[in-house]
Amino acid sequence: MKRVCLVTGGTRSGKSRFALERALRYSKRAFIATGLALDDEMRERIARHRAERADAFVTFEEPAELARAIRAIPAGTEVVVVDCLTLWLGNLMRRQAQGFPDCREAREFLDALRNPPCDLVLVTNEVGQGIVPDNALARAFRDAAGLLNQKAAELAQEVVLTVSGIPVTLKGEKP
Repeated sequence: MKRVCLVTGGTRSGKSRFALERALRYSKRAFIATGLALDDEMRERIARHRAERADAFVTFEEPAELARAIRAIPAGTEVVVVDCLTLWLGNLMRRQAQGFPDCREAREFLDALRNPPCDLVLVTNEVGQGIVPDNALARAFRDAAGLLNQKAAELAQEVVLTVSGIPVTLKGEKP
């Protein structure tokens, strides 16, 4: 049975490192990057992440049609790391007024989690543990991210929270 692992946590909590290390246990790995290089800081971050992965992963870049990217993973791939769901959600909200769960892309993504083509390791951010944002758009994003994380966690066989670089298993067996 194909398994879904959701890895969540705050900024710089070790989520991506945990996800990549987890995927390195497999022989045939892929990576779906959802980030967009919209400014110099993001271009630098993307370049750094590419260098960290080097040639250990076949990389696909897909900022919006995440379900399609998951379904299009080459046969024989054993694991896919998706990094990250909150950047993907931001891309969707930037493109259209609808956020999670109201848009087609979100519904298709959740459907893809129900029957993935291989094991999936999904990286997401916990964004609702801080102060209440002072504007409607930021509150809408926070709320949509919380709903996305809840739905993904419900469908995942394993959920891991990373805190200060330490993975804490919230659902499923410890790795």
